[in-house]
Amino acid sequence: MLTSLWTGVSGMNANGTTLSVIGDNISNMNTVGFKGSRVAFGDVLSQSLSGAGAGSQVGRGVNVSRVSPLYSQGSLQSTESVLDMGIEGDGFFIVSDGSARYYTRAGQFSVDRSGNIVNTDGLVVQGFIADASGNITGSRGDLQITGTQTPSQITANANIAVNFDATENAKVWAFVSPSVTPPDPTQYNKSTTITVYDSQGGAHDVTAHFVKTAANAWTAHYVYKDATNQYVEAGTQNLTFNDGTAPNVGGSLATDNVAALTFTWGGGVIASSISFDYGTGTGDPIPGTGLNGSTQFASPFSVLTLSQDGYAAGSLKSMSLSDTGIISGVFTNGQTRNIGQIALARFVAPTGLTKLGRNLYGESFDSGQPIVGTAQTSGIGRVLGNTLEQSNVDLAQEFVQMISAQRGFQANSRIITTTDELMQEMVNLKR
Repeated sequence: MLTSLWTGVSGMNANGTTLSVIGDNISNMNTVGFKGSRVAFGDVLSQSLSGAGAGSQVGRGVNVSRVSPLYSQGSLQSTESVLDMGIEGDGFFIVSDGSARYYTRAGQFSVDRSGNIVNTDGLVVQGFIADASGNITGSRGDLQITGTQTPSQITANANIAVNFDATENAKVWAFVSPSVTPPDPTQYNKSTTITVYDSQGGAHDVTAHFVKTAANAWTAHYVYKDATNQYVEAGTQNLTFNDGTAPNVGGSLATDNVAALTFTWGGGVIASSISFDYGTGTGDPIPGTGLNGSTQFASPFSVLTLSQDGYAAGSLKSMSLSDTGIISGVFTNGQTRNIGQIALARFVAPTGLTKLGRNLYGESFDSGQPIVGTAQTSGIGRVLGNTLEQSNVDLAQEFVQMISAQRGFQANSRIITTTDELMQEMVNLKR
């Protein structure tokens, strides 16, 4: 009879543990990336009954076999911060304190004063580093964004597409370089200005003055200001257009004799060599239609496109995150460059991870070593920016389990009180 007391106690202890686990789940229902747990019960080794038939045994109660975390996917909630990240899949973020690595599903990240991407406890997020050109390398380390900038790029090529008015009259260019005054408008037909960049990222305006020299023939004169604020002509470029003789279309570009022109900026900046391209002409080494760039039709002069391949240095303005975890920076000079890529870890047996608190997990013998890679590889899952994974706790289910554990606790306590009453009766038999 005494064994029933200990059986009841074991049931109360087991259900009490269940209530503790349920309480922990409910208290963390709003914790980002939290994974709930459940209790597994196991019966205690049974006792064989002496004098009874073969195989007659009576149980000795219950114990808690294991408290296992549940790694089911939590719901994903949109946020306003690009550094809020959620994982859709089985992966874990990797964070480090400089000496050890930890794993977490909580992607509520920010930037600290050193420019590192950190979690709410200041642990640095680990990822694959990008080189100066934005190429993701295989080197893994702390992800840092402060101080990130794009260096300037000197202009080497410029593309201009305009329509020249075929009805314009020819003019005579008489500008003498250098000059303190710009070219006389009576010496050219039309002009357009394009901004180019020197080796230090400085911006300079180059004006192409177009002079009609003959029927279907134009000359572009490139004028800019040097360091002494004088107007200097860098050189000229001839453009010819087709008159409509078959098989060429009238008004289409024939040739634009692309050649690199030298621009001497002065002021300690090296000279630039820039080529200006007006389109693929029918007479180019690799002939085209002559209509994919500049044209000459009997319609008003118009600038169709202006572009060049240089840019100034730029600082980081905003960021974006791809599904593969690549963090891209948008810079003040309009350029976009990769900053780094989030590294994710996957475990063969995640239930074997050690809970360390603060939404952190530690590697253990039971979990096995992590498989580290990038999102959408090795079954790790994908990363979503502006997103946080919520707790996977189902409140309704927890309440049902709470009621069940409460009733189990009450029932086991009744075993103790009933056994106590029976023992009292035995004591009273002596009276």
